[in-house]
Amino acid sequence: MQETNYNETLFDLESERRVLSAMLHSETACIEAFNQLLPADFFSPQHATVFELSCSLYEREINPTLVELIKEGHSLGIFTNPRDIEDISYIAEQYIDDENIKYWIKRVKDKARLRRFEFFLRRNYQLLNEENEQDVEQILMSAEEELTNLTALEIDDHIDTPADMAKLGYEEVERRFLRYKEIKEQHKGVIPLDGLPTGFSNLNKITLGYKPGDLIILGAQTGHGKTSFALHTANAIAVKNQSNLLYLNTEMSREQIALRWGSILSGIEHERVRSGEINESELSRILNAYSQLGNSGFYSYPCPNLTPEKTISIARKFKAQKNIDMMIIDYVGRMDKQDPKLQEWQILEQIVKTQKMLAQNLKMVVMCLVQLNPDGSLQGAKRMKNECDLMLKLSPIPKEELEENEEFKKYDIVPNYTIYVDKNRDGQSGIRIPIYFDLQRQLMMDVKRVSI
Repeated sequence: MQETNYNETLFDLESERRVLSAMLHSETACIEAFNQLLPADFFSPQHATVFELSCSLYEREINPTLVELIKEGHSLGIFTNPRDIEDISYIAEQYIDDENIKYWIKRVKDKARLRRFEFFLRRNYQLLNEENEQDVEQILMSAEEELTNLTALEIDDHIDTPADMAKLGYEEVERRFLRYKEIKEQHKGVIPLDGLPTGFSNLNKITLGYKPGDLIILGAQTGHGKTSFALHTANAIAVKNQSNLLYLNTEMSREQIALRWGSILSGIEHERVRSGEINESELSRILNAYSQLGNSGFYSYPCPNLTPEKTISIARKFKAQKNIDMMIIDYVGRMDKQDPKLQEWQILEQIVKTQKMLAQNLKMVVMCLVQLNPDGSLQGAKRMKNECDLMLKLSPIPKEELEENEEFKKYDIVPNYTIYVDKNRDGQSGIRIPIYFDLQRQLMMDVKRVSI
């Protein structure tokens, strides 16, 4: 319970009301507050309760309006006092433009930090007045650590001690030892994934799957399969693995994406699906395909005016409401440029840095699709490579190479594309993985070596 004798410099009820008011009127404000504040950041117990209820509603995909808030309060047996309803109604009426929400959130957080500092001072002053014999060095070290947490570190930051690292290392080695033993005994040498499936068996072996916090860059030239790769990934993760995935599309319409899925899941040529040149049996296959899609974890968000800032809000929303495991951005080259003074490589590098932080903060996988130059180099910013955990390059195999290289004839299906692992932070890189891309059916598939 918070005390009532605080100095007025330690709380700002007006800022708290403005934050809550914005949450009750704006989804953008709700996302910002949900991700940056805790109930303990509010001085007023009533404000903390309103914040908790608003967040609870939003997580369940209910807009936390005044009506919904009061309804929720009644169902939980709170807000039964008419004065409570008056106070909440007053808050709702103090609507502010949500563009100011970051300013008001900062004021609420700053006051919360001051209260924690004031508590730190009072507690340590009390400690000094205790008559027991004290270890001065220990008191000062404890105070220094606590003060550092208040001034230099965020609340959720964590510093690993030597003992923490030793314990973590032992647990990781033991886990991997037991996993390897299980692989040999039960899985016949096939290593299980540590993350989400990639959609390609050979890529799974190299990466052990896409892991939470990973930033993946997939590069290809114009018209060489970036979107097909993205939807192939979505098929492996959202349809086959039943994990939740968000696809941010900057180019295609909703209808175009839906038609591609019809072809991918039914195996019927995309052009025939688009034109309607199908028979009744094929129509049945396509309807069954959409049934699979309907029961999957695939969420699509067409956004031609996408910005790095908007990706943050969208990702936070879907993480809160749908608990997404991965987000695919198709593609970063189409993002709106916020600062015309920046060069292209600076803009792209900034975008990728934003997505890496987003992946780590939300503990999910982010895949960015980028454009490659004709020579296979990354368009705009080579330094983007430094930010990612995994860089893949998709490219067709030249006809001359297919004809001259006998190795390609040793597969069950003659490959026509390769995935080049340009960078792999946790494993091997510099590896070309041959695959087959059926352009007509929008399908990508593994190819397997056959014994001759």
